[in-house]
Amino acid sequence: MTSEAMAGFVQMLFAGRQAVAGLPVPPVEVRRAGMEEAMAALPPLPGVTTRPVDAGGVPAEEVELESGGAAGTVLYLHGGGYYQGSVTTHRRLLTAICTAATTDGLNVGYRLAPEAPFPAAVDDALAAYRWLLASGRDPRRVVVAGDSAGGGLALALLLAIREAGDPLPAGAYLLSPWTDLAMTGASLEGRRAVDPMIDPDEMGTVVAWYVPDGDVRNPLVSPLFADLAGLPPLLVQVGAAEVLYDDSARLVASARAAGVEAELQEWEGAFHVFQAIVGLAPEADDAVARAGTWIAGRLR
Repeated sequence: MTSEAMAGFVQMLFAGRQAVAGLPVPPVEVRRAGMEEAMAALPPLPGVTTRPVDAGGVPAEEVELESGGAAGTVLYLHGGGYYQGSVTTHRRLLTAICTAATTDGLNVGYRLAPEAPFPAAVDDALAAYRWLLASGRDPRRVVVAGDSAGGGLALALLLAIREAGDPLPAGAYLLSPWTDLAMTGASLEGRRAVDPMIDPDEMGTVVAWYVPDGDVRNPLVSPLFADLAGLPPLLVQVGAAEVLYDDSARLVASARAAGVEAELQEWEGAFHVFQAIVGLAPEADDAVARAGTWIAGRLR
């Protein structure tokens, strides 16, 4: 059953969409500023210290538990459709994940489209991962994570690591990952009426920004179409009220068919990347706690 808190956020998000319905689509800069403002409005979470780092030429932020005793590192790739989002917008969520898993974190500020289209984000993610290992982290003590576009990027990173012959991390935690930029999932239409965040009609523009050459079935763009054999275990979380629901469900089915350990967890009435409201809704608290347990189990 959906909590009152979750229902309230869903209502607020629908109201926000209705308020801008019919208006011209704002430019990229305005969208980016809006995401920064929205995430800054959420109350900060204590328990970590952060510092900027140059992760192999990629701007990033290290997150360290104030209590110490970190069991490993979560390399995090933020969401935002490959054109918005930053280490700032996702600092709060990564703080919650690291606290739940008893890990440190690396929050990666990869380059964004349309200024830097594919494969810039994949190149940056791979550079940051290699920097992390070069700095002394054991890949068996690293879990890659990401939400939405960052979830798809996390999968693309795993594929790039595998193809390069680098050591793979211990696992990947994916929050509502965008795995199919060809947009073939039935849920794009089937769940349109219940999704308070994503309008499928706007997704084509975002895809064109990230993949101007149109090769949307490239496995590093849409990992749903990749050969997933040999990847480490995956934890995928998704809300039932998402047009991108099938991007998660089909991914898990494909991973299992390829012999990859993959778990799908879903929450009734929850919206896209609902974990971002951790501390404000029980569904988000439950999801982050379960992810923390899973990540800790991978790092034993």
